Amino acid sequence: MKVLPAVEWRPLADAHTARVDAFVEPHLARRSEQVSHPVHDFLFTYYSHRPAQLRRWHPGFGVGLEDAPDHAALKGYEQVECARGTAGHGAAHSTRVAESYVSAQRPLLRQLHTLLTATAGRAPQLGCFGLREWAMVHRSAEHGTRHDYPLRLGQDGTDAVVESHRIGCSHFDAFRFFTPTARPLNTLQPTRDDRPVFEQPGCLHAGMDLYKHAFRLSPMVPSDLVADCFELARDIRVLDMRAAPYDLTDLGFEPVAIETTAGKAAYVEAQRGFAERGAPLRARLIEECERLLAAQNS
Repeated sequence: MKVLPAVEWRPLADAHTARVDAFVEPHLARRSEQVSHPVHDFLFTYYSHRPAQLRRWHPGFGVGLEDAPDHAALKGYEQVECARGTAGHGAAHSTRVAESYVSAQRPLLRQLHTLLTATAGRAPQLGCFGLREWAMVHRSAEHGTRHDYPLRLGQDGTDAVVESHRIGCSHFDAFRFFTPTARPLNTLQPTRDDRPVFEQPGCLHAGMDLYKHAFRLSPMVPSDLVADCFELARDIRVLDMRAAPYDLTDLGFEPVAIETTAGKAAYVEAQRGFAERGAPLRARLIEECERLLAAQNS
């Protein structure tokens, strides 16, 4: 086990906190003022990872920390004795992610490995045009909307877009928010239990969920991986809402008009870019799952 002295790991922890605080602090300021942002607050409200958890730096399984009492108090960590001087400056103890904790996470590791490898093994499908957001407000006069912003094309225009396009949403956590009148229009009917059958790397929601998978693996994986996935998810959310039916121009977001030929082309180009950015992060998560599963058998 590699052990980092405090003089080495504390600057790494500080750099991580400063990196994510660029996003966390504006969110906390809005929250204190009871103001919500439909784009930038999404990752903090939809996902269960709290800002304080995102700010916390973890070295990942296999790395011990000298003089880390705060980490020692966290779930998943343990203090162990080490050879005199191994941890630097003659320290006799280090704090690390416990092997017993990794072992207890074996079902999660297997589940995520199955999902991630199945997704990575498919070619990206790029023709959805973000219509899931439109399907979530189909006939909203009957069902309501998810955000308090006007529909860019009005209700009739929005319904016409939904009803005149082929909708093939493969992601259950998006599909489950379709309005009752839009659900039958989807060519796929994904469920909670068949995600490995449907998810594909071109899906923006699957790209955002890399952040969810990463933080669910904390503290077993390094926090730089979590932060990388967070930044990808945040950028995806911007495209997601620019292509949504809402008019967010007052917030500074120019629409991607997916109801037009030019808008469709712009969406596909951006979607392809996100699939390319997500591929190495998905590969890293797969490698981490395999490393952690192998550690239990060593």
